[in-house]
Amino acid sequence: MTGAPVYLDYQATTPIDPSVREAMMPFLGDLFGNPHSNDHSFGWEAASAIKDARASVAALINADDDEIVFTSGATESCNLGLRGIANRSGNGQRDRIVTLATEHPAVLETVLDLGRSGFDAIVLPVAPDGILNLGLLDDVLDERTLIVSVMAANNEIGVLQPIPEIAARCHGVGALFHTDATQAAGRIPIDVDDWNVDLLSLSSHKVYGPKGAGALFVRSGVQLKSIITGGSQERGLRGGTLPPALIAGFGAACEVAMERQEEDRAHMETLTRRLYTALLDAHPALRLFGHAEKRLPGSLNVGFPGLPAEEVIRNISDHLAVSSGSACASATSEPSRVLLALGLDPEVAATGVRISLGRFTAAQDIDRAIAALSKLAPLAQLDHGA
Repeated sequence: MTGAPVYLDYQATTPIDPSVREAMMPFLGDLFGNPHSNDHSFGWEAASAIKDARASVAALINADDDEIVFTSGATESCNLGLRGIANRSGNGQRDRIVTLATEHPAVLETVLDLGRSGFDAIVLPVAPDGILNLGLLDDVLDERTLIVSVMAANNEIGVLQPIPEIAARCHGVGALFHTDATQAAGRIPIDVDDWNVDLLSLSSHKVYGPKGAGALFVRSGVQLKSIITGGSQERGLRGGTLPPALIAGFGAACEVAMERQEEDRAHMETLTRRLYTALLDAHPALRLFGHAEKRLPGSLNVGFPGLPAEEVIRNISDHLAVSSGSACASATSEPSRVLLALGLDPEVAATGVRISLGRFTAAQDIDRAIAALSKLAPLAQLDHGA
């Protein structure tokens, strides 16, 4: 096998779609105006691009345009949603904030930080398949619950949570509900009304758009307190000059996602099934982490028994680009926090390799992946006496 490694880490980031790059280019050249300059055409042109992009992002999730707040990415969106609600509540009668042990650090660390500031932070466990037991949620929902945050699709194991059911339970006690839909966007249909969410976070670079742009859906009537002050932009919820090029790219990416969502889903499901079947043939003891069916198309997190993930990655790095978990936690060699939350032994959790496909994954890429990963079997037998 020759050439550059095959990219199979789409859950870390996605390449910019060519049409997205094209939409961005004018704002990196002649259309350089500040979208908040209201006195001349340069500002008007930039503002028009922001308006169009806002409509495109809203359309992807069936929201109203004025319910979209642009941010620098999903991490800021999650912080704005959770801290914005908490700061506005003033740690009053409703002081309980609930999340899951498998959440992205943007949510989990924010909830824990709010706990240190006086809120009642509750982190619920998940079942061995990664899905929330709704009975455990019911046990902590009451008149004290302020907000619950549960990721729609996990960034490491790809499992899908029952978002509408969770939202209904939250609203049943008067609590708000936030979901981090960063991984779900563009891969599964999102409808904020069907899901009945109050707040929803998105990131451009997970839907084939540029890095540095994101959005928070804020349902009409939900009140937040800004966490970035210094300007009245975004209806006073997020101070700072918006970047037209990045946001135009984000909007274009959402348009492409709407057009290609079913095509992309079918493409990823076909290739993922083929890859997983071949890996099982080569490694009958292969472990699939997370629910076998309730998962994102294109998402696999597997363990090669007896082989730590770092060893697998080191041996295939010339051929494949995969990861051992979240890109946000790649600096540590510790077993994945998400896999440990499934109740796995640390040695088993340390074998987890995240393989994620995307729009530009080709059949020949899967051929290379199968060839590279199948060669791990004799390596495992040699190193571990199997």
